[in-house]
Amino acid sequence: MYLGVDYYPEHWDPSMLSEDIEKMKEMGVNMIRIGEFAWHLMEPSEGQYDFSFFDEVINRFKAEGIAVMFGTPTATFPAWLVKKHPDILLEDEQGNPKSFGGRRQYCYNSKNYQTYSLAIVEKLVTHYRDESGIVSWQIDNELGHEGSDMCYCGQCREAFHTYLSINYKSVDELNKRWGTIFWGQTYNAFDEIPVPKPTITVHNPAMMLDWARFRSESLSGFANMHLNLVKKLKGDHQEVTTNLPGGFFGKWFDHNEFSRDLDFVSYDNYPVWGGLTEPVSPAFLSFTLGFVRGIKRENFWIVEQLMGAQGHDIIGYLPRPGQAQLWSYHAFAHGCSNMLFFRFRGMNRGAEQYCLGIIDANNTRSRKFYEVQEVFKEVRKHEEVFQIPIKSDVAVIYDFDNIWSMRIQQQSSQLEFTNELMRLYQPFHEVNVSVDVLKYDHDFSDYKVVLVPVLTLVDEELAARLKAFTNNGGTVIFSFRAGMKNKDNNIPLGENLPYQLKDLLGIEIVEAESLHAGQQVSIISKDGNENGQGQVWRDLIRTTTADALYSYSDRFYKNYAALTVNEYGNGQAYYVGTGADASVLSDLALTVLNDQGISFIESEPGVEVVVRGRHAIVMNHNHEEAIFDGNELQPFETKILEWNKI
Repeated sequence: MYLGVDYYPEHWDPSMLSEDIEKMKEMGVNMIRIGEFAWHLMEPSEGQYDFSFFDEVINRFKAEGIAVMFGTPTATFPAWLVKKHPDILLEDEQGNPKSFGGRRQYCYNSKNYQTYSLAIVEKLVTHYRDESGIVSWQIDNELGHEGSDMCYCGQCREAFHTYLSINYKSVDELNKRWGTIFWGQTYNAFDEIPVPKPTITVHNPAMMLDWARFRSESLSGFANMHLNLVKKLKGDHQEVTTNLPGGFFGKWFDHNEFSRDLDFVSYDNYPVWGGLTEPVSPAFLSFTLGFVRGIKRENFWIVEQLMGAQGHDIIGYLPRPGQAQLWSYHAFAHGCSNMLFFRFRGMNRGAEQYCLGIIDANNTRSRKFYEVQEVFKEVRKHEEVFQIPIKSDVAVIYDFDNIWSMRIQQQSSQLEFTNELMRLYQPFHEVNVSVDVLKYDHDFSDYKVVLVPVLTLVDEELAARLKAFTNNGGTVIFSFRAGMKNKDNNIPLGENLPYQLKDLLGIEIVEAESLHAGQQVSIISKDGNENGQGQVWRDLIRTTTADALYSYSDRFYKNYAALTVNEYGNGQAYYVGTGADASVLSDLALTVLNDQGISFIESEPGVEVVVRGRHAIVMNHNHEEAIFDGNELQPFETKILEWNKI
């Protein structure tokens, strides 16, 4: 098991290295991560490579038994490169190139950037392919983060035309499928098609979805160039990864397209960051780790684990004593197998002076130092527990095409995919049921329950798989707007909604209404004993073979269902036609768990329990004491208990 820190020795006077190594050894570090922002140090002028600085650093750490993860430095290119080739800079919607001075300002489709970035990687990996101290390579850094996934330059326009010519047999086919007859947008050739810079009103949503797919392919193509090169050149003892940033569904790329080819998936875990007055919820944090674990359905690494407060300019919430420790144990509970903390020492210059680390600029041991030391000590005691693969009976599935479609046409001002995923996810998390987070192309037939949030776009293949899953005894829960469009991002003609899902769900959507900020609708159970609220959206549902569990209670729409269940083969398909509140969905989750014979664990609010093998990892996310199974938990305390109750 590797436990360590992110370290930037080039930021400090070399005389500090010995003291830093001693502090790391005292803390229990056996790996450092270095190099990902040091291109200029390695190539100070074109073609003049110098790795001597890192030669010395690696040798010093190797002598102390501390391994190295080395980051290829392509996220921050040197100033001499942009001076010579300004066309490497990505352009915004207004056609303005980004300025040198930040990070990740490059265009994925720039031939010049591809050439130079691959050249430094080739020299670097070749130089260190036989270096026993380097056990892993990291490709680039947080690919696509902070808006770097989008570019509108001329190189991207040409690449977009090529992409379309490959994916459509002819421009006539494109015109038909996009529906370019509307507003007179018909094209005679692929090179007439614009990139979606600002226009009057909006662009064609079918074009916009293909643009999103193209953006994802551009990033993935760049990542795979580098991944394949490193795999070709690296030593046999070395592995390859890259670090994924958060905000998954707010990105214009599909993480699965390149991450599945990594030796292991890595993630940068920040439960709080600049500007937040409080951390994200425990359920949201669990979901993010489930997403990372779900890419390869394997345990994963965290290569940036927060310890100090964060912010480039506005600083976020200060983790309370013990709280960052809790987040570390929480990450291990949800599938992290190796962890590096960000960062060993906070930088006292540059843009991240307020991204605080384990040691602050005063360079003295503090509470944070001893908290990390304790995490390393305790995690090593339970290494076997944390290496156990996680097996879940419940999965939530997503599709980036579907998410991009909703970002292109939001429909309700309150509709945001992650929120709707969490609406279905949260009730299962509250009773400590493990939920995997998977792209829809994974085989989900071995689960008992599949959650399907806002699946607007559905093709025949996915519809058939969902029907087979339900027919074979599975339970599927859809939320509103399911099956409204085809994969061209268009509404089918002559079809009753929800399109290819109507037989599975046993319903028809007669009309629909978007609900905006402050708008809610009342719903009532069929026995009249339970009341709830809906927000964001409401589908007016007519049942065909389904049973209406809840209906709307207002004067005009009281005859329409709001939540239904349909018996389909040996299973059941639920449809939640509005953004139902927590009480309604909690009842639904318990019903489904009991029907499927899935065990769950009740605990106080804020107390999370994750079962790994014969142990229960019990985490108190609260600021106050709590009790679980007779065990008292201090604020933010984690206990690992022997467990044989499931």
